[in-house]
Amino acid sequence: QVQLVESGGGLVQAGDSLRLSCVASGRTLSSYVVGWFRQVPGKEREFVAAIGWSGRSSTYADSVKGRFTVNRDNPKNTAYLQMNSLKFEDTAVYYCAAGPIGVLRTTTSAYGYWGQGTQVTVSS
Repeated sequence: QVQLVESGGGLVQAGDSLRLSCVASGRTLSSYVVGWFRQVPGKEREFVAAIGWSGRSSTYADSVKGRFTVNRDNPKNTAYLQMNSLKFEDTAVYYCAAGPIGVLRTTTSAYGYWGQGTQVTVSS
């Protein structure tokens, strides 16, 4: 099994940037697709971005396309979510998740391993 720990969240102003990290332990992260999701109270967890095991493929939700970038450093067992031009509506708890190698899926059910989440708050 793989364990995931996110970090890098915080309180920022609209227009600022943050980089979230997702560190894996237990198994090598290169064995998995990594997805990023976010959730606000009272709403379902929503897809943000995903990256293939090699880092050569990625996909994004329309709401973050052009502002967020997902990448990974497999030797460091770490994935990242670079978030630029943050908006108030990006406020959420952000989770990283690991799923089986293959098509980059955008549903929570496709990912079997989850981190505990990190809070991102964007003030307007």
